[in-house]
Amino acid sequence: MTRKSNSELINDTNLILATDFYQLTMGAAYYQYNLENNRDENEDIAVFELFIRKYPKNRNYLIFAGLEQVIHYLLNARFSEDTINFLKSKDVFKKIDPRFFEEYLPNFKFKLDAWSMKEGTFFFPNEPIMRIQGPMFHAQLAETYILNVINYQTIVASKASRIKSIAPDKILLEFGTRRSHSPLAGVYAARASYIAGFNGTSNVIADLELGINSSGTMAHSFIQKFETEEEAFDAYYNIYGKDSILLIDTYDTEKAAKKACKYGNNILGVRIDSGNLIEHSKKVRKILDDNGCDKVIIVASSDLNEYKIKKIIDDNAPIDAFGIGTELATSRDDPTIAGVYKLIEYNAQPKIKISEEKLTYPGKKQIYRIYDGRGVFKEDILMLDDDEAPPNSEALLIPIMEKGNLISKTPQLMEIQQHYLKNIKKLPGEYKTLDENHVFKLKISEKLSDLTNSLKKDYIF
Repeated sequence: MTRKSNSELINDTNLILATDFYQLTMGAAYYQYNLENNRDENEDIAVFELFIRKYPKNRNYLIFAGLEQVIHYLLNARFSEDTINFLKSKDVFKKIDPRFFEEYLPNFKFKLDAWSMKEGTFFFPNEPIMRIQGPMFHAQLAETYILNVINYQTIVASKASRIKSIAPDKILLEFGTRRSHSPLAGVYAARASYIAGFNGTSNVIADLELGINSSGTMAHSFIQKFETEEEAFDAYYNIYGKDSILLIDTYDTEKAAKKACKYGNNILGVRIDSGNLIEHSKKVRKILDDNGCDKVIIVASSDLNEYKIKKIIDDNAPIDAFGIGTELATSRDDPTIAGVYKLIEYNAQPKIKISEEKLTYPGKKQIYRIYDGRGVFKEDILMLDDDEAPPNSEALLIPIMEKGNLISKTPQLMEIQQHYLKNIKKLPGEYKTLDENHVFKLKISEKLSDLTNSLKKDYIF
């Protein structure tokens, strides 16, 4: 079965309008200006870079995610007749030449060059994770969608990575759809957490469309529907047999665990969704083992995050699998990420932004990663794209698209996860701690530093 990009869950007819309105007013102004000055849009070439200005709270690194959906957007977004008529009806566009609506928009297709890190790559603030180049209108219009998709998936993947790092040998399941900020965000959360090493999700669309295994147990309402807990367990077991995971905390967790023992090792597991998970799991494990149910796993949920899971593991609680929902799908401790998309070159001239201490390094750049003799991350160097690469380094930005055409194979989701799992092993342990902030200092090449200082002098009076 062919898997689809989850961007296809949005009505493609209107996908082009998944943007901020000012992108369209600026775009129409670019068109009008070029028309009045007899300029072709191919003489109006911009280069933007996407990067993160600073860490979210409690993060020492970030995981890049969301590229597949960006590619889908850049390849498929078009102005339909309905969207053109909608825009044409807006009074703000009354001075725009009719040819913009009659000739330009109907034939619009993104004609962009794109470079990107691979999904699943760890990165740090001020490092370009994507570079977009092409006609100004095209490059400008792409901003909002790119930021929306990558900001969200990156924050969730980074949260999931923290959880995976402290529970590498546990079964990790993303359970956040009901608390995510939209149905589509639920799918994105499943995808991003899977990239960061999670085993599955509760989201069924993510299974159907993306191939991420979906699973679940039962709700308390299933238990409550029946006259007795035993009757509920029997009804479920008679249907699902060895795949049954019985919810045991509706009334009394330990008493329910004893009731579950009647099925022996013929059920998959039991789930605890409330109370002191450490104490309950230890008591439940003993009950199961004493009654010959040593192969029955214990699944825990209930507002879990990386700190709670670490405490559970440190206390040797016998929990085999964790379902993580709200805290993950909303990145509850810091639900936003300071991802920005800035103009760094226009018509081959480097551009700089220096206002209010928000420095944007000018010019097209490449980020090089250097490893030590053990293959462990040592340092990153930000350099101009035409700088000579440092010895024994890895260039992180690779070409993805050329003039709107895909030139790089889009990996399967499992391949992205495998890249993450190999890549994250190269990150030193101090970056993976939960309670310390490890300050990373990005090395800036001499040539880039000189260009930056030169442009700062031009704009500071």
